[in-house]
Amino acid sequence: MPNLLAMSFEGALAPSFDLRCLHPGRRPPDGWGIGYYPAGEPAAAVLKEPSPPVGSIRSELVRAWEHLASSLFVVHVRSATWGPPTDANTQPFARAHGRRDWLFAHSGTLRQRPVLPSEALFQPVGSTDTEAILCELLGRVAGLGLGSLGELDPEELVRWMAELNALGSLTSVLADGRDLAVYADRDPAGPGLWALEVRPPHPPLRLEDADLAVDLASRGARARQGVVVASEPMVTSLPDPPAWRRVPPGHLLLVRHGAVRAVVSPPGTAPAARAGFTPRPVTGRPPRAEPQRLRIAHRTVYRYARPVERSTHLFRLTPVHDRLQTVLQCEVEVSVPGRVHDYEDVFGNRVRRLSVETPFTEMVIEARSLVEALDTDPLASRPFRARTTIPLVWMPWHRQVLQPFLLPPELAETELEELSDYAMSFADRNDFDVLETLLDINATLHREYRYVPGATTLFTTPFDFFAQRRGVCQDFTNLLVCLARLLGVPARYVCGYLHTGAGAEGQAQADASHAWAQVYLPEVGWRGFDPTNGVLTQTGHVRVSTGRSAGDATPTSGTIYVGGGGETLEAVVSVERVG
Repeated sequence: MPNLLAMSFEGALAPSFDLRCLHPGRRPPDGWGIGYYPAGEPAAAVLKEPSPPVGSIRSELVRAWEHLASSLFVVHVRSATWGPPTDANTQPFARAHGRRDWLFAHSGTLRQRPVLPSEALFQPVGSTDTEAILCELLGRVAGLGLGSLGELDPEELVRWMAELNALGSLTSVLADGRDLAVYADRDPAGPGLWALEVRPPHPPLRLEDADLAVDLASRGARARQGVVVASEPMVTSLPDPPAWRRVPPGHLLLVRHGAVRAVVSPPGTAPAARAGFTPRPVTGRPPRAEPQRLRIAHRTVYRYARPVERSTHLFRLTPVHDRLQTVLQCEVEVSVPGRVHDYEDVFGNRVRRLSVETPFTEMVIEARSLVEALDTDPLASRPFRARTTIPLVWMPWHRQVLQPFLLPPELAETELEELSDYAMSFADRNDFDVLETLLDINATLHREYRYVPGATTLFTTPFDFFAQRRGVCQDFTNLLVCLARLLGVPARYVCGYLHTGAGAEGQAQADASHAWAQVYLPEVGWRGFDPTNGVLTQTGHVRVSTGRSAGDATPTSGTIYVGGGGETLEAVVSVERVG
């Protein structure tokens, strides 16, 4: 049985805890406790019971109580080594500091307790080594003037843990309501610590062994990304379960909102090789790119089972011409004659309208362009004099102009609530810095969602993609646009081309064109985020059209008034570097 269990998820869950060790015929432990953070608040609640009887009422409460909901849990089952089995000696322990409650639990035992001076800011109430460790750690945090785990240098924390580890075994977890620090004892033969990374989509998740069962979906919660750590691996209900990985001795894991943020090595050793863990990618300024000229050929062929006698078509095939992108040449040819009218739509796109009254069964549209891409450093104009934080504040007239790009798609309220919680987990994880939040979303969608052509349709919603985690560039873009708007950041859909030749290996795009998002950053302007490839757009992306959604920016569309029948579409794009 794991006497230590901690869980961090990207959103709140209301699991059921079945303490099988208290079932009839079993020998009860010396105590148990569950700490959590209700409603995502920094205040912790701790349910504990020393010397529990078989079938205790409190154990029935944590199995059936639906209000036991949080994104972060710390669970401990005690075998007493320091002090009698009392409330004062039952883990996890909680202390308030920095306007938040800190939880601490410990597997193992020290040979001697840390010696705390009488004037120490934090003093233990009971007689355990574990509570003394928590008081020692919080005293050091307070001595540095810090108020949260996120402010503490992980290298400093692992040094502190190594010092305390010299006093005895120290496998332990420390939480402050947002972050979870996990430390594995330095002795390979000592109390181990195992971690399980869970990523959606997955069926209802249940963890169990002979003494404890945790049902994470008993309240009907959706699948969430999370990290579970335990002093012993547990059996999972997943049909193809991920592997439990042992945290290397003396190493520290930092987890926030269900994602490993860092793997830290013991002092004086080489940097951690991550030990199979996948820390959330570090986001930051992309390297400067060189300007380049790109030659684009876009050929689309429509074929119909019966002649089309009358129809109207719209083509958005002329690349954008502005200070970041120069159109040196552009030609659009259509095999079917008709009345042509060129104009600029409300989004600034160059549109060609073609009205056809001559019957045809095949239409070939060919667009050939030569573009000089100049967006070498997309964040060069970012003002660094102050952080820009969520929520963004707009002047009333700014909000009026940006309103079409602030409204999320029309989805069921429950689906928008789920997506809003998902978006807010990114904001909270990045201290509400707008750029860091957007970079995190962009990198996470690329890493945790699969690019699978044919997995979705034009009618797939952002929530559908969020739930199934596979799709094409349109789906990646729709979800990023939706999440940004739910955070109050203006976002729009972009259709264009992506250079995937030499120097651009591994990039994904649609067969005919590529899609990405642009977000409007205060005092910076519209900047491109390509979640399909996890990059900011630079000189490998060519913008053609923008809009509120894919429908506003689609390269070709039309209405058939008479004839047509069955339709087939063939589209081929080539993007080549010139010079």
